[in-house]
Amino acid sequence: MFSGIISALGNVKNIVYNGIYSVDIEILTINLEDFEKPENLIKIGCSIACSGVCLTLTNKRKNILTFDISKETMDKTNLSHWKIGTIVNLERALRVGDEIGGHFVTGHVDTVLELQNILEDDGSKIMFIKLNKEISPYIASKGSITIEGISLTVNDVTNDYFNVNVIPFTWDNTNLRNIQINDFVNVEIDLLSRYLVNYQNKKEN
Repeated sequence: MFSGIISALGNVKNIVYNGIYSVDIEILTINLEDFEKPENLIKIGCSIACSGVCLTLTNKRKNILTFDISKETMDKTNLSHWKIGTIVNLERALRVGDEIGGHFVTGHVDTVLELQNILEDDGSKIMFIKLNKEISPYIASKGSITIEGISLTVNDVTNDYFNVNVIPFTWDNTNLRNIQINDFVNVEIDLLSRYLVNYQNKKEN
């Protein structure tokens, strides 16, 4: 379980396929010291959210993290677009007693959606993201959403898109600073929204 508060940025250093994908990510920057405090030393086998995708750490060499990634994960997320030099958002799994600064995030990506537009608004950025029929019932104005592993609040929703406001700090300290129009982002819907919609569907049936 994660909170959607990015702890560090990583840089994809190597991608190898040998029946399964193996990816090396170099830790670049530390925002909240989650990866550098002695009491927070990450261990082989722990879970780390990489741009919103929960992955298991299989090896660690100084500041290089290695993850094995299944074909299913590659097919269902934007990890299939990763290449050498791709910047990745990193977050350690929550521990009992940790502050929940965002909202509960599982690291299980629901869909990949296209960024349609980016507008400036008093220094912040507004991202317009194309909706699909699969996910639209779960998106509500002022509800929570996870984009690239980042906990954000939905502003407006239409039949075709929803938008989110990104403050300058989040923009500058996550991989959103490198995003381009027509890029595809990992999206995870809010757990509460998922349960409510599923409950309503079962009542109606």
